[in-house]
Order: sequence, then C-alpha cells, then structure tokens
Amino acid sequence: MSEPDIADTRVPGFLRPLIEGVRGIDATGLLRMRVPPPPEGGRRAAVLMLFAEGPAGPDVLLLERASTLRTHAGQVAFPGGGIDPGDSGPVAAALREAEEETGLDPAGVTPLRTLPELFLPPSGFVVTPVIAHWPSPVPVHAVDHRETARVVRVPIAELTNPANRLTVAHPRGGSGPAFDVAGLLVWGFTAGLLSALVERAGWERPWDSERVVELGAAWQAARERGRGIAGA
Repeated sequence: MSEPDIADTRVPGFLRPLIEGVRGIDATGLLRMRVPPPPEGGRRAAVLMLFAEGPAGPDVLLLERASTLRTHAGQVAFPGGGIDPGDSGPVAAALREAEEETGLDPAGVTPLRTLPELFLPPSGFVVTPVIAHWPSPVPVHAVDHRETARVVRVPIAELTNPANRLTVAHPRGGSGPAFDVAGLLVWGFTAGLLSALVERAGWERPWDSERVVELGAAWQAARERGRGIAGA
C-alpha cells in the first residue's frame, strides 16, 4: 500500500514531472508483465529510486551486484532489500539498505513517494519502490564487495539517449526494455521500472523498441565497453 504523498514544497523542480506522472499509477502501469503475488503473500522488500542533480544533469543511483552472488549475480539494481522487523516500513527499509550497500547518509535523503507493491516471481519478494530526492549528494561506494561490485550515478540523459536503449530477448522466452549505460546492462525489474518512470515523466525520447538483442550478447557487449571505460 502506498504511503501518503509528502508536501509538494519538498519536490524539486526537475522531479515535478515525475512525481505528477506517477500520481495515481497502479502496478500494471509500472511493469508491463505484472504477476500478482501468491495468496500467501511473499517477503516484503523495498528499493530506493534516488534522484539527484549531478555534473551531467539529473541522475539516478544504481548498483551492480557482485558476480559471485548465488542469485542475481552481476545484475544492476536499485539499492534495497528485505524489510526487517525493526524497520518502520518500506521507506525505512529502503534507506537502511541503501546505507548498508552504498554508504550514503539516510539523513540527507528526502523520500517523496512510495509506489504500488510489485511481485517478483523469481525471488518471491513483494517490492515497494520508493522515489526520493538527494539534495546534497555525497560520495558513495560499494561497502561490501562480496555483495556489490560498484555503485554509479547514471545521468537521466544517458538513460533517455535513444542509442543506449534496446529490447533484450530472454533465454527462457519473452523480452523487455534495457539500457546500455556506464558500461552496464540494465535489464529486468530495474529496467522495467526505469522505462515506466521515464515515460510517465515525459523524459522519454523516440527510440527503436524493435532493436532486439539476445540477453547474453547484450550483457557481454556492455561488459566489454565497461572494461574500456575502466581502462580509459
């Protein structure tokens, strides 16, 4: 269930189109292939969709999972994780997890909206996305390299660049939106959410949605570009 909206005076100008765009949105409007949670529910979780104004304009905080993890190895995600008994709710959980993963100070983050819960069948999590503003960003990093390979702030302009957008075909069938940015391939749940928010905010630029690349090939190409960026 979404929490009450915060006062509009706390929404910065660059985020107003996004906040207005998600007003009243339901789960189907966030994920194209939405699957309802099982009757017994699932484990509650939250992710932090943290936006700031950076040197290259507005950006969003993402992280790359460690390649050695048993699940979701190497995937790009928003900071976040399961809601613990000590958390007061999704916002508290998202902020705690973000601090544990990236070292950011939760006191410097302004939560703006919670979005409808989304069920992720592979993990069994029922996830609440939390949109937040980072008024004064501080340096962040991968706190535990056993879990996180790196933390990046990706400019929205890179996400909306038509050259960086594609559709990936999954080996098990189906396809979904993806972003090839910062030497990373953003796909799956994270890309689906970003794609929906970019569209709802009116930030989307025309792109070739029929450019379909097999997931493995797209991932390998992004990694090769990432190594080039790291060695530059």
